[in-house]
Amino acid sequence: MKIAVFSAKSYDKKFLTHITDNSSSPIELTYHDFSLSLSTVSLANGAEAVCVFVNDVLSAEVLTHLSQSGVRAILLRCAGYNNVDLSTAESLGLFVANVPSYSPEAVAEFALALLQTLNRNTHRAYNRVREGNFNLDGLLGRTLRGKTVGIVGTGKIGVAFAKILQGFGCKVLAYDPYPNEEAFRPYGQYVDLHEQLLPQSDFVSLHCPLTDQTRHIINEVSLSQMKKGAMLINTSRGGLIKTKAVIAALKSHQLGGLALDVYDGEGALFYQDHSGDIIQDDELMRLMTFPNVLVSGHQAFFTEEALTEIADCTLKNLEDFRAGRTCRNSLVHAGRPLARRESVPVRI
Repeated sequence: MKIAVFSAKSYDKKFLTHITDNSSSPIELTYHDFSLSLSTVSLANGAEAVCVFVNDVLSAEVLTHLSQSGVRAILLRCAGYNNVDLSTAESLGLFVANVPSYSPEAVAEFALALLQTLNRNTHRAYNRVREGNFNLDGLLGRTLRGKTVGIVGTGKIGVAFAKILQGFGCKVLAYDPYPNEEAFRPYGQYVDLHEQLLPQSDFVSLHCPLTDQTRHIINEVSLSQMKKGAMLINTSRGGLIKTKAVIAALKSHQLGGLALDVYDGEGALFYQDHSGDIIQDDELMRLMTFPNVLVSGHQAFFTEEALTEIADCTLKNLEDFRAGRTCRNSLVHAGRPLARRESVPVRI
């Protein structure tokens, strides 16, 4: 079986060899280090499946091209699937499956690392000391114990983050239209997003997928409802935040700090070296000028354990497809998008 792997980096190749080493049938992987799009879809010709990541484009037109070239399966090596036109995949009879959960602790731990780096200004301290500047002015932070942290989305990552925060002695509030009662209740309480979580939280962390319901959930209105000086962390999806709105909130000091591992326009930039380029994204460049803004390149998932789990789950999804078995990670089933996935707009 031939599989075209797009957006493939050296670490993808290392861990995806697990697929060929452990598959019950021969598999041939062809790696492409660029993303899948309308301009690159022809490179999937001759493949029976494509393996894609978060910034690959699987629009209706791309899916149609894939189907016409003989591709029957779409293997996402990620949890998010907002980049896939599931309705078109349904009509074409394509198999589509994702990796819904991989080391949620990896992302939760990274969210905490961003929060504490932003809060305690360790990024600024590091740069100062390297220049021989040991002045503490401007590095004042806040003790986490006793502070209120709001979590938007209480799937596995949100619950893992809440569990970590409990160890710091934080009060944890959460919002999710589909409460994960049994898993979350030991670590905090569910409240209304606009009336309680945003006004009361010293820190707000986003852990929800990008859907029509959650796109720009952080906007001018929600930012105005936040406690003045609160900090915002996003390790989920860039489209959850309206960038112009957070820039305005940072300038007015309504928002006390921002840490992003994801960005709304990341598709054209992330996972590539642009150090020698003039970056054309003015909003991202404006964000980078704030001393209280951190931006990393979508690396929260990036641990050995997570990459191993991604490869294992991708292999399992592939074997289910080849055997004609029901796949528990399918995003379309019997020619129809799974209602259970589409009906949960916040949980991840």
